[in-house]
Amino acid sequence: MRTAPPCRVVESFRAAYAELRVARHTRVESESTVTQTTVPRGATSRAPRPEHVGAALFALAVGGFTIGTTEFATMGLLPQIGASLGVSDPVVGHAITAYAVGVVVGAPLLTVAAARMSRKRLLLCLMGFYTVANVASAAAPGIETLILGRFLAGLPHGAFFGVGAAVGAAVAGPGRRGHAVAMMMTGLTVANVVGVPLSTAVGQSLGWRAAFVVIGVLGAVTLLGIWRFVPERGPVDSSVRQELATLRNGPLWISFAAGAIGFGGLFAVYTYVAPTVTRVAGMSEGAVPWVLAVFGVGMTVGTLLGGRLVDRNVLRTVVGGFVATALSLVLFALTATSPVPAVVGLFLLAVASQVLGLAMQTRLMDLSPRAQSLGAALCHSALNIGNASGAFFGGLVIAAGYGYLAPAWVGLGLTLVGLGMVLAFGRQRVAHAG
Repeated sequence: MRTAPPCRVVESFRAAYAELRVARHTRVESESTVTQTTVPRGATSRAPRPEHVGAALFALAVGGFTIGTTEFATMGLLPQIGASLGVSDPVVGHAITAYAVGVVVGAPLLTVAAARMSRKRLLLCLMGFYTVANVASAAAPGIETLILGRFLAGLPHGAFFGVGAAVGAAVAGPGRRGHAVAMMMTGLTVANVVGVPLSTAVGQSLGWRAAFVVIGVLGAVTLLGIWRFVPERGPVDSSVRQELATLRNGPLWISFAAGAIGFGGLFAVYTYVAPTVTRVAGMSEGAVPWVLAVFGVGMTVGTLLGGRLVDRNVLRTVVGGFVATALSLVLFALTATSPVPAVVGLFLLAVASQVLGLAMQTRLMDLSPRAQSLGAALCHSALNIGNASGAFFGGLVIAAGYGYLAPAWVGLGLTLVGLGMVLAFGRQRVAHAG
């Protein structure tokens, strides 16, 4: 069976785009009955000027940069936080877990609860909450309050990316949704190249609390950019009941499960990248930040490449992303005993996994055509489930004495399971897609 007809997708995004233009000038009650395949009566088809589209996407990308910096900053500051609060590194690691749990819980719940809210207003509320939670983390007097602060900071993460992806796709217009999602995700990947190293440097020189304050400042900048450049939308043609109806979508949950399992392949390796490159590849500890920067560059390349591929064919890009990730894991497992092949393998893994992540997010949006923000948000829940499962299973084989290359083989298994699910069920139609 085939996926939704291309014309239906184009018409759907035309409707979303028309809402963006109409909401900026007028609110007409009679036009609130927009469907997924028709443009509201009286809506203009005039496209926003290119510079306005670029500014809106850039503002969303800054939000992605802010969230990406926050998500990984704690990992680089574990020793400083532990020494300051008088706890061990594994205990501080609970703060990272708490953030991931917040993402998994908050992504669907907040997206569904705010189904009728203006998309721009929702983005402002989510980033405002995110900013406050990070400043509160900076002021945490103990590990318990820090864990709570990280959980709260994780709640708006997935919803922001989900809503932002849907808004960006609507602003960019038909045929460029992959580009729009890629632009937003570029902020997340650039954070791994620039934001995380800088926040780590700030935390090491001025204290870990200063790093979270800087992230709070980035959040304020994001708020200003969204307020100034992202176009206003009135209440969307959605409701809590409609969003919940989307959750009764079998193909959506199959793709979600495929992503949640398959993404574990990346994190089985990435979680233990520092000890792997030092103890297996023989690199110095001073080289680790540079290795992470190379990984971040690979993620950026994967995001830009994935945007182009998704605009051609979403499902094929999902399958290709899984295959490329599997091959990269095999290459890393076989060659990571030497520095150069290890870095090359990590770079290719970053490219492949980011293509997969972008394609999977768009795939989930396709499978929830009347709740695309929810579909995109679920992708980030899947990513964080993969984060937790990959780290867990990778840690098991290391603890069992199989060495630091064993997680790559575990990751290969997880990736192949995800690929198998997509190949077996990927061509199922969404029930109301026609």
